[in-house]
Amino acid sequence: MSQNLGLTRLAYSRVWHHVSASAPHPTLSTIKSPPEAITPPSLGRLASRIAVLLMGKHKPIWDPSTDCGDYVVVTDCAALYTTGKKMWRKQYYRHNTRPGSLQQISMDALKDKFGGAEVLRKAVSGMLPKNRLREKRLARLKAFEGEAHPYKKNLIHFGGKVVGAPGWEAAVRAVREGDKDRL
Repeated sequence: MSQNLGLTRLAYSRVWHHVSASAPHPTLSTIKSPPEAITPPSLGRLASRIAVLLMGKHKPIWDPSTDCGDYVVVTDCAALYTTGKKMWRKQYYRHNTRPGSLQQISMDALKDKFGGAEVLRKAVSGMLPKNRLREKRLARLKAFEGEAHPYKKNLIHFGGKVVGAPGWEAAVRAVREGDKDRL
């Protein structure tokens, strides 16, 4: 028997997260040191992090049968980073169940034709559970080729700075110091 203790409505609210596909990320990078050698997250690491956010697995109320995930805005998809020769060797297949209709396209051709956002969407789609919630979760993924996107007002702000943007930790420290002074 499960019980909901406290106010869970706030936990089910959807939050907007911003992820840059081209910015170096110290946690998701394959190279950890020295600090100047940190690379942008590779396609797989980026897609797995986005899939966790879309499913809501980062929340304490996560349940596989409920859709409690958040929105994710990904920018700079034109600069997706892949390791090795995946960009030229990875193949995507389609088949419409009729004999002789198997079609394949390489990752670089798919990126040239539809952009890096479609490559990222296919990677995230492969990491989501194959159930009826998959399309709803993928609809909350907003991927853009450049820096510009129409969801700037929806992103999480803390102390006037967007969470994850350069300098947002200083805004957090300033707010916490102000709270200490009040107490």
